[in-house]
Amino acid sequence: MIGLISATAAGAAARDRLAAAWPDRTRVYEGPVGDAVRAAFAQCEQLVCFLATGAVVRLVAPLLAGKTADPGVVCVDEGGRFAVSLVGGHAGGANELAREVGELLGAEPVVTTATDAVDLPGLDTLGLPVEGDVAGVSRALLDGEAVALRAEVAWPLPPLPVAAEGSYTIRLTDRLVETPEREVVLRPPSLVVGVGASKGAPVEEVLGLIGDALREAGLAAASVAELATVDAKAGEPGLVEAARRLGVPLVTYSAGELAAVDVPNPSDAPLAAVGTPSVAEAAALVRGGELLVPKRKSAAIPAMATCAVVRRPGRGRLAVVGLGPGARDLITPRAKAELRRASVLVGLDQYVDQIRDLLRPGTRILESGLGAEEERARTAVEEARKGQAVALIGSGDAGVYAMASPALAEASDDIDVAGVPGVTAALAAGAILGAPLGHDHMSISLSDLHTPWEVIERRVRAAAEADLVVTFYNPRSRGRHWQLPKALDILAEHRAPTTPAGVVRNASRPDESARLTTLAALDPATVDMMTVVTVGNTATREIAGRMVTPRGYRWQEEPE
Repeated sequence: MIGLISATAAGAAARDRLAAAWPDRTRVYEGPVGDAVRAAFAQCEQLVCFLATGAVVRLVAPLLAGKTADPGVVCVDEGGRFAVSLVGGHAGGANELAREVGELLGAEPVVTTATDAVDLPGLDTLGLPVEGDVAGVSRALLDGEAVALRAEVAWPLPPLPVAAEGSYTIRLTDRLVETPEREVVLRPPSLVVGVGASKGAPVEEVLGLIGDALREAGLAAASVAELATVDAKAGEPGLVEAARRLGVPLVTYSAGELAAVDVPNPSDAPLAAVGTPSVAEAAALVRGGELLVPKRKSAAIPAMATCAVVRRPGRGRLAVVGLGPGARDLITPRAKAELRRASVLVGLDQYVDQIRDLLRPGTRILESGLGAEEERARTAVEEARKGQAVALIGSGDAGVYAMASPALAEASDDIDVAGVPGVTAALAAGAILGAPLGHDHMSISLSDLHTPWEVIERRVRAAAEADLVVTFYNPRSRGRHWQLPKALDILAEHRAPTTPAGVVRNASRPDESARLTTLAALDPATVDMMTVVTVGNTATREIAGRMVTPRGYRWQEEPE
């Protein structure tokens, strides 16, 4: 919950805007400001104070307990110009809250934590448990000192400016290790504990068994991602409570799924009880991995619990990111977030140049020139399979005549894939022309490099006969000069010569140009590969110099 505190009418107005926007996330604290701050500090995970920073400093100073315990505190000034992350920037989420508040209220977020100031991810913000000399290693990263990454487990980390060798170390491991000075240990959620239990097995017995198994194998409990068992044990109180105390989900599988898993230690007892010769080992291994701890029983007599431990390899992540038509303000916030998250960027060199300044230090860039689309797709998938966080970029929307198709044709289910939509060239051009896509429409690429012209022509004829608004991508190049005239001739068989047509070049870019013409007057010689051509349907009209296709036809009918 986010506590909201204000002292003046201006502050209350901004406070109420936030409360209205986030009704389920916020609680307004009325009354004397000091009492309100103290109550909110004790009851909420975060605070937004519409007060001067000096006043908030004095009010919260006696309440501070430590960076891992304090709520995040954001201050918004009376004029609503700034949202200042004051306390708990990382652990309390105040940095991100300041950005959210700023976006909602139109205020400038002010973040002064050192790593954020130089665009480095904080070691305590990576979403992984962290141990050791966080302050010392973070300071070394900030100072540009050599910090080595020792990754004992492949895991998709965000970019970090690390070196092969260094006097400081970031170790990524699920093993129990000492953390000497100048070293940080990150705990990836790589361990799955399969568990079996008799009816009524005590939670203490289950937890004791798991703890002994991990400790004796030299494995860290902080790296346990889940407990896994058979469906029949989904409601077993000892297992449910054990998962709750460990802070992990209890994942269940059917007896049939588990029976199909090849295990080293099958048994007749679980086969008779729940229909599978293995519960602990099979549940841990069902989604693959390396068996680190074979099935073992608890020390109780009689033993009522079994467990096995498996290390699952880290799944790489591939984000296919659309950068929009070219303007910086048409790159979506989600696309920017994915660019900052990726440790490896793959893309066409000219697109990389557009967003190079958005990348975090340490991002590895793999760029290539025109005509290497399939190679870039393969490279991106290969990097993701190595456990990397990869962003593959394309213009417009990456799924529209861009990189998503070749990438997903290469990808299998051994990596995670995220598609990030972008503003397409058709949409950017449409917004410039007016509203040409107001009714049914389609996009057709006139490039016959990958598609036979016979197929393209058949699609153009279908669009013409169906009276669809048509946007032509890749309409004309030096080596392809006859395709656009042919396509326009096909449309002219079904549409009047006066049908509005729009020609937009470099939509949204500094050298953007656009003109509204007609199907008959459109000159193909003025079109190139940087141009989008949109031809209206029989209802499309030019209204006040804009190209408009009505959502319906009824209002366009002429009165009798």
